[in-house]
Amino acid sequence: MPKVSIILPTFNVEKYIKKALDSCINQSLKDIEIIVVDDLGSDNSIKIAKEEALKDKRIKIIHNEKNLGTFASRNIGVLNSNSPYIMFLDPDDTLALNACELALKEIKEANLLRFGFAKIDEMGGGIEENLPNYKDYEELKNKMMYYKGISWNVCFCLIQKDFYLKNLQKIDLFLKLTMAEDLLAFAFLINPSVKTANFIGYFYNTNENSIMKRKTKEQSQKNLQNCKKILTQIQNSNLDQFIIKYFSFHLEKEILKYFYNLNKISYLKYKFLKKKINLYMFYLKIKRKISKGFLCNL
Repeated sequence: MPKVSIILPTFNVEKYIKKALDSCINQSLKDIEIIVVDDLGSDNSIKIAKEEALKDKRIKIIHNEKNLGTFASRNIGVLNSNSPYIMFLDPDDTLALNACELALKEIKEANLLRFGFAKIDEMGGGIEENLPNYKDYEELKNKMMYYKGISWNVCFCLIQKDFYLKNLQKIDLFLKLTMAEDLLAFAFLINPSVKTANFIGYFYNTNENSIMKRKTKEQSQKNLQNCKKILTQIQNSNLDQFIIKYFSFHLEKEILKYFYNLNKISYLKYKFLKKKINLYMFYLKIKRKISKGFLCNL
């Protein structure tokens, strides 16, 4: 049985997928499986994946019956995996060649290990490294309670498969999403056993053709619907209150932005609401500083 399953939800990435697969095939940990989930794109991505699968039996290709989006495609990959641990790779990105090996050594008794990533600007802007900005669950919780920034991308993680499926069974695994799927998954995976490691295991490519870069009215409408779906899933859950509040806050900020982009609210109302958000963030910053000062004086 392989030790780690790397899952690639694949849709129109023919420019990148060979490099992504090479980063899996050449992992220093050889006892892996590579699961490509075909989400029915219109380019040669799957043809390229099939050519690689002929050379390496660790590559398995699963074909969706219809286009389902990244979230559902990832989950189909998980359900078809044969390893105790899973790792996600968007096929326009790459893994460090020792990512699986290092992550497996570090995870130990944890259910989820978050490691670092490097952002690569494909337009020639260089590399920006990002290591986890918390050590453990308590630090993560503290940041979320004060609405500090965290990374919720599940690609920068090694996750225990049974833990993943157990926690995400509370939501629809086949929910079609075109954005914020990482936010939804990570919200349900936050757990006291979360652990971090200070190595760069993932190379995130700022793909100019990604859905997140599209700013059409049609895409804004889709993004708005996605945010509303995810907000409903989180607010109707039995997650801890600090998790619900944190992610609801970020989703509501996104909803506000799309309301404005779609002319559902006026410019003045948009600026007023943004000002309220900024004032609230400032209040939390002051509150946190006062709290830290009080604790230091105990």
